[in-house]
Amino acid sequence: MENYKMQNNVAVSENGFLFLPSTGESFTLNEIGRTILEYLKEGITSDEIIKRIADEYDVDKTVAERDFSDFINQLKNFRIVDSI
Repeated sequence: MENYKMQNNVAVSENGFLFLPSTGESFTLNEIGRTILEYLKEGITSDEIIKRIADEYDVDKTVAERDFSDFINQLKNFRIVDSI
């Protein structure tokens, strides 16, 4: 699976408010979305993020992988993350 990094200009608050200064767009993230972005900021690999999400939220790894992929695709569409 590919790995990703967050764009430098993305601001994320503790309560899940994500702001893109370059476009003025803002989004609200749920707890898992905030967790994934935090892991991406730390440079954690996609495979490790999926494993951690499955363990921390007690979900099947296949479900975690699918949801991670869907979320990453949304982030890529808004140019919040890039593949590395």
